[in-house]
Amino acid sequence: MTSVPSPAVELSADEARRIALRAQGLLGAPDRRGGVRGVLRHLGAVQLDTISVLARSHELIPYARLGAVGRRTVEDAYWTEGHSFEYWSHAACILPVEEWPHFAFRRRAYRDRPQWHHELPDGAYDTVIKQLRAEGPLTATELGGAKNGGEWWDWSASKVAVERALMFGEVVCTERRSWKRVYDLAERAIPDPLLHDDLDDRECIRRLVLLAGKSLGIGTRTDIADYHRLKGEQFDAVVADSGLVPVSVQGWTKPAWADPAALTTPPRGRHRTTLLSPFDSLVWERARTERIFGFTHRLEAYVPKPKRVHGYFVMPLLSGGRLVGRVDPAREGATLVARQVSLDNHKAVRPMAQALTEAARWVGCTDVRIERVNPPTLRPALAAALAAEGASA
Repeated sequence: MTSVPSPAVELSADEARRIALRAQGLLGAPDRRGGVRGVLRHLGAVQLDTISVLARSHELIPYARLGAVGRRTVEDAYWTEGHSFEYWSHAACILPVEEWPHFAFRRRAYRDRPQWHHELPDGAYDTVIKQLRAEGPLTATELGGAKNGGEWWDWSASKVAVERALMFGEVVCTERRSWKRVYDLAERAIPDPLLHDDLDDRECIRRLVLLAGKSLGIGTRTDIADYHRLKGEQFDAVVADSGLVPVSVQGWTKPAWADPAALTTPPRGRHRTTLLSPFDSLVWERARTERIFGFTHRLEAYVPKPKRVHGYFVMPLLSGGRLVGRVDPAREGATLVARQVSLDNHKAVRPMAQALTEAARWVGCTDVRIERVNPPTLRPALAAALAAEGASA
């Protein structure tokens, strides 16, 4: 691990929390003129996931920051006019098209990879490229089928080939259609000024470390490296030249770095009251979430049902700049069902009612039904708060 210069700035834990919230677009007036594309540029990456409860995670991210923006508007902002592409960042993520050059290091690493889980038949790769060139953007099904008919991982040769081409950067995912990737040639999808691998590995990583630091506002080595799934030693090699500033934070046991612009103006403004996707970049890193908010966040969708504590798709409640509760939502027709609500204390009751009501209206639900509340003594107060918001309990 690299030696860390003595920090020039000392921050309280509360200052660090507010810097993180502002950097993530959850403190201060939202950039409504920038809209969804502005949120994407600001965050640098929006994670995709197959689970859809209230909505898919990539829809929930701008919703949390902008409010009830139309869901069609969200999709169009991501996938029209060539403003973004999908690639491997924190996970499978939507990325601003301007970041294409910064992932040259990852494309090169995939090209040099000696082992693959799927064998690729001779000629399959070239066949997929020729078909895309001749026919334009296609899904894996349109390329000849995504699966061989066996288990979910039993991909067809055309699916293996096009995914390999995606990793190499010869092919780009330009949109999701009915949750299927739509593939096109990079030479058509990426603007000419950006279509290059000119940046060496070190410069790619340096820029991603800087961008991650700006998107987080403040973070430790692990926080910042994790944003785009970089290795700790990659972070170490470039952080001194990244432009980030070493800082110390009261109560943090590890060194931290901050975006210098985040230190010049005290963060202030209106806090959003909202439910967060469990894949929101504010809470991506569990240790960071616990350190900043004193809140333990864990997605339990992949935990066996009898072992779940808070539910399948647990959404943290953000209010007043703090994480003060959580809910496991579902939809039954026009009813948003809160299968389990957990609240820190009675002060979280009204914010939860507001957040549930706003979310219900956003997805077209007319009612809210509460099934379980923890602690149970807060159930009457939550029911009354929902009634005051015009929602049933």
